[in-house]
This record gives sequence, C-alpha cells and structure tokens, in this order.
Amino acid sequence: MGKFDVIVVGSGPGGYVTAIRASQLGLKTAIVEKENLGGVCLNWGCIPTKALLKSAQVFEYLQHANDYGLKAEGVDKDFDAVVQRSRGVADGMSKGVQFLMKKIKSRSSMVSGL
Repeated sequence: MGKFDVIVVGSGPGGYVTAIRASQLGLKTAIVEKENLGGVCLNWGCIPTKALLKSAQVFEYLQHANDYGLKAEGVDKDFDAVVQRSRGVADGMSKGVQFLMKKIKSRSSMVSGL
C-alpha cells in the first residue's frame, strides 16, 4: 500500500477536513474509517437527529397554524416517511464527503480510503 505522511483516524467533520487539507499541502494522506465517510455525526448522530427534529418542528407548526392566521386541516404524520427523509439527508451529505474524497484523490492521488 505504501507509506503515508499523514494518517487520519476517523472521517467525521474534523477528520475529512484534515485529510483534504493535508492532501492540498502535498502530503500523502490516508483516512481510516470503520464504516461510512462522515463518521458518526453525519451518518447516525447529529445530522439524522437534526432532520428528525426539523420534521417534528414542522409538524408542531402545522398543528398550531391557526396561531399564525393560517388553516391547515387534516395534518397527520408518517413516521416511515420522516425516518426516510432523515436517512436521505444523512446519505446525501455522506455522498458529498465521498465526492470530495474522490475529487482530491483523482486530482492529486494523495488521499486513499482504507
């Protein structure tokens, strides 16, 4: 596999930014990630949780639309759709990190996923 100047453990928000910057500085860089690029925050923690909370907030607003001078009747929830949206948000952001990694790798051949 070769030698690396920098090995970044974890591809969360700090890890992937560090790997990209190290590569931009001309260092042969590798990222070690157990599962998906983006780490726990992006894939299972912060981002999906915030997406779930946003859906709950919108639902709450709709239930109190009259307080805003609006009418929203028959408002209901679909938990499967809420979870699917949350996963979609996280997956989209993870694909964005993957795209950045491929872009850096194809441009400089300095970042490798392990």
